[in-house]
Amino acid sequence: MKKVFAILIVLFIAFNINAGAQATANKQTGTKQKSEEWFKKKAWLHGLHLKPDAHINKEELARQYHLNQKYWDEAFAFLRDHDLKTLAAGKYPIDGDKVFAIITEDSTKDLANTKWESHRKYIDLQCVITGKEKMGRYPVAKAKVINPYNEEKDIANYEAPGEFFIVPAGTFMIFFPADAHRPNITPENRKYLEKKIVIKVRTGQ
Repeated sequence: MKKVFAILIVLFIAFNINAGAQATANKQTGTKQKSEEWFKKKAWLHGLHLKPDAHINKEELARQYHLNQKYWDEAFAFLRDHDLKTLAAGKYPIDGDKVFAIITEDSTKDLANTKWESHRKYIDLQCVITGKEKMGRYPVAKAKVINPYNEEKDIANYEAPGEFFIVPAGTFMIFFPADAHRPNITPENRKYLEKKIVIKVRTGQ
């Protein structure tokens, strides 16, 4: 009985912590206008000079940031405090399995050799270090599933028309669980040998 009671207390505390974080997030970002203002001030970047892409969902970023500010501050600090051009390709731990980075060096790909994908557990911060690429985005809710969600790999694949945009070096895009995305596409019919960093940030739900 004592063990059950202890478990209930832990669950109660966890629920209230999460509820408190959600309330803070709602208070900070309540409207689209507030989110836009928060985004434009760039205080959340803490001195990072990389450019956030204009296509980022600002409302969702503001909400996620205030739900898990520690994780986001760690992600931006990693980008700010490292010379990304000299870091070798590979995986870099930042905060256990909550925040980690993956650096790749590869050529951009023809559209046919890329896929629409989405993730549920992690948010993708995708930053082009050198080179240039085209990225696509489309709402998961409207996309046609072709490979159902794989929990182990945290990925699902889709067919979708999408919205495409060019992301140059020094710019980052953020894709949330509601975003089917299609990165690494060759822009303007010119292949680039691209260095890129993807930071995976655990979602705050």
